[in-house]
Amino acid sequence: MANGSWRIARNRGGAQLPIVLLVAFAVALILLGKAQSNLFDRARANVTDWAAPVLEVARAPLSGLDHWMASIGSIFNVYQENLRLKDENARLRQWQNAAVVLDDRVKRYQLLLHAVPDPTLSSVMARVIGRANRPFLQTMILDAGKAQNVKPGQAVIDARGMIGRIFITGDHTSWVILLTDLNSRIPVIVEPGNVQAIMAGDNTGAPTLDLLSQNVTLKPGMQVISSGDGGLLPPGLAIGTVIADPNGGFRVVLLADAASSEDVNVVDFKQKAELPPSVSPNDLPATAAGLPLAPPPAPVVATPPGATGPGATAPGTPPATPPSTTVPKPTAHAATTPAPVGPAAPDATDPGDE
Repeated sequence: MANGSWRIARNRGGAQLPIVLLVAFAVALILLGKAQSNLFDRARANVTDWAAPVLEVARAPLSGLDHWMASIGSIFNVYQENLRLKDENARLRQWQNAAVVLDDRVKRYQLLLHAVPDPTLSSVMARVIGRANRPFLQTMILDAGKAQNVKPGQAVIDARGMIGRIFITGDHTSWVILLTDLNSRIPVIVEPGNVQAIMAGDNTGAPTLDLLSQNVTLKPGMQVISSGDGGLLPPGLAIGTVIADPNGGFRVVLLADAASSEDVNVVDFKQKAELPPSVSPNDLPATAAGLPLAPPPAPVVATPPGATGPGATAPGTPPATPPSTTVPKPTAHAATTPAPVGPAAPDATDPGDE
């Protein structure tokens, strides 16, 4: 009986010893983690890198299952969605054919009218590598800069429409101010009607429209494109659609979504500013019409006060400035050789000859 009780006591003491060791080891780990936190961070990173391939393989079936479960609700609408897309595709093909025909017709008209061709446009493909709130509230960072001939002021567009403008460039990066930013103002045209306006951002998703003329009326659904005024932005870039502002006025719903844009084009508008040409006599209206130029006015000869004659001026009229006369300077020979002194020559009508 005594031997049995001794065994039980020994087993209890042996079970308490590992618990004490575990507690001591845990306290040591906590103290070590407080002293050298980077050690555990590096260890965690190494473990994550080592387990990443295994986690990807294990996660693939679960990702497919999650995707399938999320699409269960749309399975029943696939047929109707397919019919709608077919109908939309057919309408788009019709508009594409109409656009091709109209573009060819416009080119023929320009050739017949000897119209000045539009300036060439070149673009640089760039990728969005970041977004920031400085120096403006909404800013986009691209991976193209001076090395790719990107310059401040150039338009930034994506597949849907214009996003913003380049405002600063580095060697290999550039920053874009969006059309929705408070500091953005660009000239635009509202079609149909060729209505001139200024589109100004106000840090909302729909910039405002400031009309340059008060005698026009806008309607929701009209299209907004860039006007090209100022020679910086190319004309005809798609921007958005006009909507009514509940507080009065009109706003523009942009076609492009800057939050989801990944690949963009930086458009280079090759139109250099020119100085006005100098005016020459051949550019006067009379010469252009084939008429001779008018003769210059006759010079006015000054007369002393009180004199009478054709050149006399009326009393009270200030005398005209006499024309300047230039006295010829004596030559070197006349200055060094004195004139001969002698008797005067006889007069041709001498009284002694009578």
